Amino acid sequence: MSDEGQQFVADHVVGLPRSGIRDFFAIVAAMPQAISLGIGEPDFVTPWHIREAAILALEKGKTSYTDNLGLIRLRQEINKYVERYFGLSYHPEKEILVTVGVSEALDIALRAVLNPGDKVLYHEPCYVSYSPSIVLAHAQPIAVKTEAKDAFGIDPEKVAEAWEPGCKVLLLNFPTNPTGGVTERKKLEQLARFAVEKDLLVISDEIYSELTFEGEHTSIASLPGMRDRTLFLHGLSKGFAMTGFRIGYACGPEVLIEAMMKVHQYSMLCAPILSQEAAIEALKNGMSSVLKMKEAYQERRDLIVRRLNEVGLTCHLPKGSFYAFPSIESTGLESMEFCKQLLDSEEVAVVPGTAFGSSGAGFVRASFSTSYERIIEATNRIDRFINLIQQ
Repeated sequence: MSDEGQQFVADHVVGLPRSGIRDFFAIVAAMPQAISLGIGEPDFVTPWHIREAAILALEKGKTSYTDNLGLIRLRQEINKYVERYFGLSYHPEKEILVTVGVSEALDIALRAVLNPGDKVLYHEPCYVSYSPSIVLAHAQPIAVKTEAKDAFGIDPEKVAEAWEPGCKVLLLNFPTNPTGGVTERKKLEQLARFAVEKDLLVISDEIYSELTFEGEHTSIASLPGMRDRTLFLHGLSKGFAMTGFRIGYACGPEVLIEAMMKVHQYSMLCAPILSQEAAIEALKNGMSSVLKMKEAYQERRDLIVRRLNEVGLTCHLPKGSFYAFPSIESTGLESMEFCKQLLDSEEVAVVPGTAFGSSGAGFVRASFSTSYERIIEATNRIDRFINLIQQ
């Protein structure tokens, strides 16, 4: 890359790393025969009745901007949905903001509440954008390591140990990308008490909540005393297989949603109207499709975890999301080197654990949002690769 123009780049952007996922999959893109267990996207097509709602809206000429907060009909459906499945209730006119995916919701939440120098606690390994998004808001990220022995659930005691003066936000993501980790209600209650004690705002990204395989998903926002100090972030990309529609939403106290809306209106304006119309249909009538896709993911999860353990890669059973996060320490290779050699040798793509923070060293992420048959073939190739390097 040429250095021309480098002097104009902001200091806090210069130091940001490129996404480890995107860099790796630029290589994969040049290998059309590769089996990819990499990109975190459902392999299901958005259910027809949801696509049809978007088509109908287009045929009716619905091509305008919407209210900055989003269509009121959609916000009403969002409230009904979170009441039904999360035990939460928000005022559709004041406490719900429709965003362009959960990524935008997270970005504008951080920008709306953080002052330069504020600190944010978050657990790691985590989604690639968390730490950079905190830095882009001129704040300081403080990572709390989660471990395989705990199935990558968060330890409230470690959060307390990591806290330091200046911490303003606790950022959570359960079920977690990339580990599939969840946190039981008892530990969420401990985190809630800690948030109250330290006067922390909690930002809870629950985009994978529909894909909880064991037990019931609990939102920390639903716990006593937490609704008014939590921004609940959710969306339709993962559970409803609507990644390309780019619909997320944030629910929370009016003053915080108003602050987020100010950032949103001067940057994104509004989410696409056709996507919002589709989202209304999804929330009203889409749960049966979600449950069918969840059942398929669970079967794939059981398959890939069993096969990874059989070939010698220790892998815990993820309780949510559509990711397995096996250890590759038995191979003696570092995460990136394992991924490169596997791709070169057997044309199977997985993501280096280090793409999700330093806590991901010694692991790789393998998405099981692909067909049962392709998982069988991919794990057979992984088995062959491991036998080859251990000869």
